[in-house]
Parts: sequence; structure tokens; C-alpha cells
Amino acid sequence: MIKFTDVYKIYPMGDTAVHALDGVSFEINEGEFVAIVGQSGSGKSTAMNIIGCLDVPTSGTYELAGVDVSTMDDDQQAVIRNKMLGFIFQQYNLIPTLNVLENVELPLLYGGVGAAERRSAALRALEMVGLADKYKNRPNQLSGGQQQRVSIARALVGNPAVILADEPTGALDSRTGREVLELLQSLHAAGNTVVLITHDNSIAVQAQRIIRLEDGRVVYDGPADAPGAVVTPSTSGGEGGGPA
Repeated sequence: MIKFTDVYKIYPMGDTAVHALDGVSFEINEGEFVAIVGQSGSGKSTAMNIIGCLDVPTSGTYELAGVDVSTMDDDQQAVIRNKMLGFIFQQYNLIPTLNVLENVELPLLYGGVGAAERRSAALRALEMVGLADKYKNRPNQLSGGQQQRVSIARALVGNPAVILADEPTGALDSRTGREVLELLQSLHAAGNTVVLITHDNSIAVQAQRIIRLEDGRVVYDGPADAPGAVVTPSTSGGEGGGPA
């Protein structure tokens, strides 16, 4: 499903260069629930951007469903992004002038899906997150947890191969955050592939497997319930304040 092979992402910084990713290799199989975890500067956000077809490696390869995304141009990556990936963001990224149904429909609108099919699919996605009765509401009429559920419905509406969640509980209180994590776990139980990006060990251990990054390298890749999964990264060395 997702395969990184010796991936480097290097950013020029004056006379030096920051290795945001420094030879990263891993595979995420269909149906897994994986947390990519690390502190600021670990490389987790860079990894997320590459998985989400928002950036490309400096070297190495990234394959999604057997396709080498690294060789695609921007338009080809946009197609992959729209058809195969569902994004959940920390700040929801809902459009305030659109109602809930219209926000959920957006990926299908960009994909050229007709109005009736868009509406039907969006209502099904809202039903899955328990918000079908709120379809006429604007985002500012919802709580933070409800807005995050709308963003999850938007991620699900196109039946993506991968749900990519970037710090999805970061803007929520602890109780609402737990509810969102429970929803992600239920989506995984239903067969969805979920990749969760987080800096928080207590959130990462809710996944099935953890890939821990430190200084742009994989320092742990294994079960979320193993003792080594929650080892606190060292603070020495690092990326010198480069991309997270």
C-alpha cells in the first residue's frame, strides 16, 4: 500500500543542508492502523507531506499502491491525492461559507462527480460519523468535535485507499479527542487503512503499530503495545530546527 525505500528529504539552509528525512524505509499494508510519531524536527511532518503527495523525496522512492509517486508530475499527483487519499487536519479546514453537506461534497466536486451522486455519498459519510442531521448547518454552528467529525466525513466521502490524519485531536479537549480516536479505531476495524501523525505518545499507542522518527530516521517500527514503542526520543543532535 505505502512503501518508502531509502527516502531522503534535504532542505538547503545557507551553507548547510537539513536532512528532514535521512534514509527512511518502511511499508504500511492495506488495512493497518499506523501512527507515525516524533517530536518537532523528527521528520514526521515531512513524511506525512510525502505520503499525502504534497511533497516529493530528494532521493529514494515512495510507492502508493504499487505506483512510484516520486516520478509523477504535479497534475498526476493531484489525481492520486484526490482519488486515493482522505485528509483529516488538526484545524479541520472547513470552509465557513459552505454548509456541512457542501463541505463534505468538496472532494467529489473536484473529482467531477455529479450533484446527485455527491449528495448521496456525502449524506452516507455524515451518517457514518453521526452527523447526518446537521447537514444544513454551517461549521460555526458546530462544536470543535463535530467539526472534526465533518472533516472525517469529508475524508471518507471518496472511499479513499488511505485515511491520513495529521494531529487530528490537537485542537480538541481530552474527552472529545478520545471520541475522535475511537471513531478512527472504528474506521480501522471496518477495514480502512489509517495513518495517524502525532507527537503525543498517549495518542500514538491507540494505533495498532508505531513508526517512531527521530532526527529524520526510523528508531522504532513495531507494535504499539511493546515497551520500546513509547521510548522518549533524545534531545541531542537533530535537525537544527528544520521541518518537523
